[in-house]
Amino acid sequence: MLSYLIDFSNFMLRWLHVIAAIAWIGESIYFVMLDNGLKSPKDENCRKKGVFGEMWAVHGGGFYHNQKYATSPEKLPDDLHWSFWKAYTTWLSGFALFIILYMFNPGFYLVNPNSSWEWAANMTGWQANVLALTFLLLGWVVYNEMCKRISPNMERDGLLSIGVAIMMVVVAYLSTQMFSGRAAFLLTGAVMATAMSANVFFWIIPGQRRIVKAMKAGETPNPLDGKRGKQRSVHNTYFTLPVVLLMISNHYSFAYSHAHAWVIMALLIFAGALIRQYFVLMHAGKIQPGYPAAGVLLIMVAFWIGMPANQQTNAGSESGPDITDVQAVIEQRCVACHAQSPTQPGFSAPPAGFAYDNLDQIVRQKESIQQVVASGYMPLGNMTNMTDEERALIGEWSE
Repeated sequence: MLSYLIDFSNFMLRWLHVIAAIAWIGESIYFVMLDNGLKSPKDENCRKKGVFGEMWAVHGGGFYHNQKYATSPEKLPDDLHWSFWKAYTTWLSGFALFIILYMFNPGFYLVNPNSSWEWAANMTGWQANVLALTFLLLGWVVYNEMCKRISPNMERDGLLSIGVAIMMVVVAYLSTQMFSGRAAFLLTGAVMATAMSANVFFWIIPGQRRIVKAMKAGETPNPLDGKRGKQRSVHNTYFTLPVVLLMISNHYSFAYSHAHAWVIMALLIFAGALIRQYFVLMHAGKIQPGYPAAGVLLIMVAFWIGMPANQQTNAGSESGPDITDVQAVIEQRCVACHAQSPTQPGFSAPPAGFAYDNLDQIVRQKESIQQVVASGYMPLGNMTNMTDEERALIGEWSE
C-alpha cells in the first residue's frame, strides 16, 4: 500500500507540476513575444500619454490592443496582473517530486557507483541527498554572483551570456560525475529551473514592486529595477526549452547512460537556446533560419555521439548465448523490479511498464536491455550485483 500511495502522490504532483509549468512558460513566452512585437504607436494621443509600443492581435473571435508604457501611465490601476505564483508552484511541485522520487531512495536513484571519482561512487544515501541539495543551491549562487559581478548595470550582458553558457557545461560535466545518469540530467535541469524561479522571487517581482510603489508615490522609479528584471526575464526565456528537454530526459536512457552523457546534455542545452533565439527574433520581425539550423546541427551531433555501437555478431560466426541463458540472468538480476508484481520495495508496478517475467517483453526490449546493461546504468546502483560476465553475456545475445 505504501508503494501505491507514493506512486499516486507522484502521479498527482507530476500533474500539478506540468500544469503549473505550462501556465508559467506559456505566459512567459507570450510576454516575450509581446515585448518583441511592439510597434511605435501611430496615435499622437497615445504617444503623449507615454505609450512606448503597442500591438494589435486577433484571437478567439476577438481583437486585442496591448500597450506598453515607458513611464508611469496617468493612472495605475489597483488590479494589476502579477506573474509569480505559477513560477513558484512549478518549482515547489518539482522539488516535491524530486524528494519523493529521488531523495526517498538516494542510494538507488542518486548515487553513481560507476563514477570515476571514488568518493562519488562510494557515497551513502544521506551524503548523496546533501550533495544534491548543495548542488542546487550552489548553482543558483554561482549564477546569481556571475550576473551581479559581470554585468551589474546590464551593460555587459553579451559577456554574461558566454559566462552562463560555460557554467552550464561545467554543471553538466559535474552532475554526470557525481550522480547517476538520470539524476544528473534532472539536476542539471533543476539548476536552471531553480535559477528561473529564484530570478522571479529575488529580482523580477521585488523590482516590479519597487517600481509600482514609486509610481504610486509620484516618484521616479530606479531604472535599474526595470533593466535587471528584463535581464533575468531574458535569461529565463533561454533556459525554458533546455529545462523542458532535461525534465523529460528520464525516459531516454541512451542519453543519460552514455559515457559522454555530459557532452550530449550540453549540446542539447545549446540547441534549445538557439531554437528559442529564432522565435525571439521572429517576434521582432527578424527571420534568421541560421539559428534553428544550428540547433538542429547540434542535435544531430548529439545523436551521432549517442548512437550505440553495433553489437551484432559477424555473419558466419557462432551464434550468441541462448535466450534461456539471458532469461536466467534477467530473472536473477532484473525481475525484482521489472515484473508485473515487483518484489523490490518502493515499486508498485514495473518501471516504464517493462515486465521481464514475460519472455516476449524481454525479446521485444532486447536492444534497450543490452544498452542499459552495457552502460552499467542497470540494474540501478547494481543493487542486484550483476557481474561483468553476465553483462557480457547479455551484450553477446544475438537471437
